[in-house]
Amino acid sequence: MAFTDKKLFTLSRQTIEKRIRKFYHETKDGTATIELLIALQVRAELCESEFKSVLRGLANYIFLKTRSTAAMRRYYIYFTDYFGKKEWQLLSAKLFPAQTYVAEETEQLLNQITEEPLTGFAES
Repeated sequence: MAFTDKKLFTLSRQTIEKRIRKFYHETKDGTATIELLIALQVRAELCESEFKSVLRGLANYIFLKTRSTAAMRRYYIYFTDYFGKKEWQLLSAKLFPAQTYVAEETEQLLNQITEEPLTGFAES
């Protein structure tokens, strides 16, 4: 099923949602589906239409329940409105595990430093 520019920008929300869901369930192509959702976000901005946060459930499923991909890491920032705070933290940890680990370790170290006075420095 091909999605032309004309279809993406003229079909009704109900029709386009149905077709994108069908496309994803037939192909399991998360990258292409994410790109289609970004195109619909562009449509929402250009047309002030009802396409804001379209297919939120499908986007959540792709980002949170499927294997992490380079496309997810590239495009995830466009989907901040699709996730709650806790889901966003889970998504960030999933997509960027090394950065999450470093941030957690840094925070833990800073907490240790601020909670434990530097007694060795005061005595010298």
